Amino acid sequence: MADETAPWQMVEYEGFEIHVAPFPKTPPGEGGAARALSDNRYTYVGYVCHPGADPAIPGHAVPFHADGEESFAGHDEALYEGVHVGRSIVEGTHPDLTVLPLVTGGV
Repeated sequence: MADETAPWQMVEYEGFEIHVAPFPKTPPGEGGAARALSDNRYTYVGYVCHPGADPAIPGHAVPFHADGEESFAGHDEALYEGVHVGRSIVEGTHPDLTVLPLVTGGV
C-alpha cells in the first residue's frame, strides 16, 4: 500500500504528532491462498514529527513500521501497537529510533 493512500490516524503526544496507518497485511483484491493464509491480519506504518511538519521532507519525521512478519488480529490492534511504538520513540525508550534529530535539528 502506498503511503499516500494510507488511512493515517494522528495522536498528539508530549509535543509531537504520532501518525499511524493500519492496513490489511494482504490488500483487498489479492485473494487466493495468500489471503486465506494471512487470515485478514493487519500491519502498520507510521512516523513521528513536530506538529505541522511535512514528513515528505527528509529529516522532518522519524518513520517506523511493524517488524518483519509481525501482524495483528485487526485494525484497532495494529493502530494501538503503532501508537505504542510511536510513544516509545518520543519517550526515548525505543531501542533503535529517537526524536533527538528532530529536536536538535530545529525541525
